[in-house]
Amino acid sequence: MALDPEDLFEVDSDVPDLTGAVLLHHFDGFMDAGAAGATLAAHLLEVHEHRVIARFDVDDLIDYRARRPTMTYATDRWESYDAPELVVHLMHDAVGTPFLLMTGPEPDRRWEAVAAAVRSLIERWGLRLAIGFHGIPMGVPHTRKLSVISHATRPELVVEGSPFSRVQVPGNLSALLELRLGESGHDAMGFAAYVPHYLAQGTYPAAALSLLQALTKSTGLVVQAAALNEAARRTDAEITRQVSESAEVAQVVEALERQYDAFTEASDNLLINDDEQLPSADELGAEFERFLAEQQRDH
Repeated sequence: MALDPEDLFEVDSDVPDLTGAVLLHHFDGFMDAGAAGATLAAHLLEVHEHRVIARFDVDDLIDYRARRPTMTYATDRWESYDAPELVVHLMHDAVGTPFLLMTGPEPDRRWEAVAAAVRSLIERWGLRLAIGFHGIPMGVPHTRKLSVISHATRPELVVEGSPFSRVQVPGNLSALLELRLGESGHDAMGFAAYVPHYLAQGTYPAAALSLLQALTKSTGLVVQAAALNEAARRTDAEITRQVSESAEVAQVVEALERQYDAFTEASDNLLINDDEQLPSADELGAEFERFLAEQQRDH
């Protein structure tokens, strides 16, 4: 017998009027190149006061043996347990507009029930829009403006074009949530920030900044970005320094720049001229990853 999706969560008894508010969501566990989505979620929680107004029953959703939570042992006793939390935070932007952020581990089971539960909360609070966000690895150089693609339940909501036509990818809860909300008549969308594939395994704040800009453009929310701007500046400066110290890697980046520029400028989407042989994206990424790994060992 199917359980009521509303049994999956508990709601705070003191929730203000949220009619017309936006729900943002990011779940740990699915693809997030450059930690773009995780970095943005952490930034939102850092710069805005927040409190939890809904908490999901993770015991019914998480496979603890697949991703064991951290416990701390001190001398002769267990000191603490880093319990996973799947929660909805209430916060306000710089001008006092309320919005919500749902964060936590992507559930290992009962995706349909979780999607139904989130829909229940959206209807209970009268929310107008749900938005997911993350990073995806792409064959783009870090020296060019990062793109953000968008998808939505209605064409009118799509603000950034996509280079893809029809593809099949592994499923994830954010995508399923967007799909199910659209089927039930609710507005939902998602953003994916391009991250240079050779930087996908680390933290790349510039991609999180691109996501924030797309979010504020679509929602009208006013979010402080100074800390994220500074983090992006420092990271870009460090990457520039590392590249400048290796002529070989600088040539790799220049080759990727030519490839990228040719693709964006050519009306026929021709990547390179017939007489120009550039390394593949995989070759470029592997070369740069080797270089960065060596730099990390040296420092």
